[in-house]
Amino acid sequence: MFGYVTIHKPELKVREYEAYRAYYCGLCHVLKERYGRFGQMTLTYDMTFLVIFLNSLYEQKMTEESHRCLAHPTKKHLMYQNTVTEYAADMNIALTYHKMMDDWNDERKVTRLAYASFLKRDYKRIEKQYPKQCKAIETALHDLAECEKKGSMNLDEVSGHFGTLMSALFLYKEDVWKNTLQEFGFYLGKYIYLIDAFEDVKEDIKQNHYNPMKELYKNPDFNQMAEEILTMMMAECTKAFERLPIIQDAELLRNILYAGVWTKFVKIEKKDMEEHTD
Repeated sequence: MFGYVTIHKPELKVREYEAYRAYYCGLCHVLKERYGRFGQMTLTYDMTFLVIFLNSLYEQKMTEESHRCLAHPTKKHLMYQNTVTEYAADMNIALTYHKMMDDWNDERKVTRLAYASFLKRDYKRIEKQYPKQCKAIETALHDLAECEKKGSMNLDEVSGHFGTLMSALFLYKEDVWKNTLQEFGFYLGKYIYLIDAFEDVKEDIKQNHYNPMKELYKNPDFNQMAEEILTMMMAECTKAFERLPIIQDAELLRNILYAGVWTKFVKIEKKDMEEHTD
């Protein structure tokens, strides 16, 4: 359900792309340092966005380091990291732990239970430090599971649970920006959930898996309707974003919010068109 909040590279300036890579590599490095290779495997574009977003808002001191890694062993890469990076790494692990447990409870996949068991001790530390965020993740995933059990086709209800989860992750501090941050995270979370459902709907219908867009898919104008719904989510999200006093990396963030989040949607539509012309 992650990987949608990324850059639109063609519209980025070189320095903006280099900054994005430094944030991404910094998060990857922190995950490895704190949680080993298994933790590093949980890296997502969405959590990279969380780092850039929160760091831009709070402008905390950033450490710049250069390291080699398995993905780029021949050349050192610039890495940005600070306490916000550590927070995002912790949230990444919390999300992964609950997702693994959720998969185990639903499908009894032993590999998921093993992965969760490996992360459990680290998760307990994270839960103690960030009880509100961890509770929000647990509750949202439980509520989503309940929606799946009853076969809910209410897009607002279902996506709202994931929106609540994301709103908790963006609430890094209880300060004057609390309401705006929660609003921003809520609509971004709804967008992520809905575009994931949009991408998977055809396969889920074939496999007889749950997908809240199954009923909407029966409409001949499905793609247009889905795009309108997603546009409404991002309109509310960006409205909240523009109320925040963000200057640092503002254009990089706008690239992601106004163009990057649509990258996957465009690819899905292009694939559909190719399939229909074959």
